[in-house]
Amino acid sequence: MADFEKIPEVRELLGKRISQLGLRLEGSPVERFVQQLYRELERKGLKLFHPVCYLTDEWGCPDGQPVIGIPFYLADPQLARLEREMNDLEDEREIMMYLRHETGHAFNYAYRLFVEPEWRRLFGPFNRRYRNEYRPVPFSRKFVRHIAGWYAQKHPDEDFAETFAVWMTPRSQWRTRYKSWPAIRKLRYVDRVVRRVRAQEPVVSTGDFDVPVEDLKVTVEQYYRRLTRRNGAAVKVALEADLSDLFIPQGRRRKGIRPASELVEEHRKVLTDKITYWTGVRRPVVRALIERIVRASRDLRLFAEEGREADVLVELTAYGTTLAMNYLTRRRFEQT
Repeated sequence: MADFEKIPEVRELLGKRISQLGLRLEGSPVERFVQQLYRELERKGLKLFHPVCYLTDEWGCPDGQPVIGIPFYLADPQLARLEREMNDLEDEREIMMYLRHETGHAFNYAYRLFVEPEWRRLFGPFNRRYRNEYRPVPFSRKFVRHIAGWYAQKHPDEDFAETFAVWMTPRSQWRTRYKSWPAIRKLRYVDRVVRRVRAQEPVVSTGDFDVPVEDLKVTVEQYYRRLTRRNGAAVKVALEADLSDLFIPQGRRRKGIRPASELVEEHRKVLTDKITYWTGVRRPVVRALIERIVRASRDLRLFAEEGREADVLVELTAYGTTLAMNYLTRRRFEQT
């Protein structure tokens, strides 16, 4: 993993098991976000519902368990820097977005809303098969938008969690924004059910953790190597011919040009952000695609004309979005 070389101060962490790092939520940088979450719940009238949070390998809420898993790297500044280099670290806004989403799951499980007939009418059957890969209908107004992509369409449980997150977000103005959308019925349901249960203790107040940080026996390096292999395996596509059309081959001109790989790398994060948001393809896969474009551009010695960077980035965004939409519908990147 060549990117490790950019941050030599974390090398001593690479060979250590995650379970041996002594990571704790209490007193860590991410604890303040959990406290902010609890304050937001109280302002919404949910003073008896404070879901337990714990450190694990990724964001999540174990099925049926009203507890929230938070990625371990957010609990340590050095690990956070490594995550930023390897997979784009969540900023403060994104951390709260994920926390509110997972709180939606926890709220659903804590009060067992998913068994109610009205919940099933609005969101669908809770026991529907859960698929990691799904084919959304872009711009459908039957669903709210919160996490990047069309995540509410993944499963009825995700639909509820996204709806709860939008309802919970301060200053989201959901009544105005979704006024003419069919999704407003779901938001009004959340608003009604919170008013109904806010004075009640949760039916299920605690739950089992799914792979707590103490059980993560892999080393830090093994963790990131696995992620890299998994995400990179999805990006199997021949880019050479297309990139040669997008950029300038080295032999064509020499003056007023800059390496295309530098231009793409410079805008990698925003390209990843926008393609992820508008296509719904998982962020790590989109990042792997952009990194593949960087490597291919470097290997082919391609260049971009100085002064036309904005035009090139527009075309590159359209190209990356087309590839991502192919992946979304065909489960692989391929040019047609």
